[in-house]
Amino acid sequence: MFQHISAHIFLTVLMYIFIFLSMRIMGKREIGKLSVFDLTISIMIAEIAVFSIEDIERPIYEGFVPMATLVLIQVLVAQFSLKSRKLRLLMDGKPSILISDGKLHRGEMRKQRYNIDDLLQQLRGQNITSPADVEFAILEPSGQLTVIEKDKSVSSSNQTGNSSSGANRGKQAEHSAGGSTGDAELPKHKIRYEGLPIPLIMDGKVQDENLEMIGKTRFWLRTQIRQKGVSDFRDVFLCSIDHNGKIYVDRLGSR
Repeated sequence: MFQHISAHIFLTVLMYIFIFLSMRIMGKREIGKLSVFDLTISIMIAEIAVFSIEDIERPIYEGFVPMATLVLIQVLVAQFSLKSRKLRLLMDGKPSILISDGKLHRGEMRKQRYNIDDLLQQLRGQNITSPADVEFAILEPSGQLTVIEKDKSVSSSNQTGNSSSGANRGKQAEHSAGGSTGDAELPKHKIRYEGLPIPLIMDGKVQDENLEMIGKTRFWLRTQIRQKGVSDFRDVFLCSIDHNGKIYVDRLGSR
């Protein structure tokens, strides 16, 4: 009896150490964000560990080998994902915009099977009582809801009927910003619903569909990155543009 209990304790401790090391090998990404792929790997590792602990007559390697195989698969997929955005989208999925400019995207909510009660609960959890106060609500691939509130000063000026003066101030601010930083003029009606900065180059590859969306060309993009001291698209890790036309460039090998 004592020997049987000791064997279970030994296997439990051994599996705990192995799973702990496996999670460390797979990276902090496992803790902070579980995609569908990550969750599948984690559940399978846990199930294999349980089977190994329950059946002490089974050789230990029959549990370690499949668990190590799963860890290897996860690490390899993560490495390939660093170089391939298509693989990242396939494994993790794309963020979904549920609210933009205070308007609910019911079609996207149906697609994600996200009902209004879920949405309102998440908003209340972030101290927001009405979707009208939300500039963007983005459902991340991990299931987390990222909420960006509207500018309260702009909202209050609109409510008091000072829309014309607010528009003038906005134009002056845009003109000032454009003059000092060389920010690009963008068709804002086309990018408003994309939310947050739009990637133009990722891992050295130009995102032509995003360029087309904002009405720009590769020639224009090359001019912009040259102003940042980069001559080739392949030397850019990330280039993005926000709704104000401000361009961000991070070079490959800059870290």
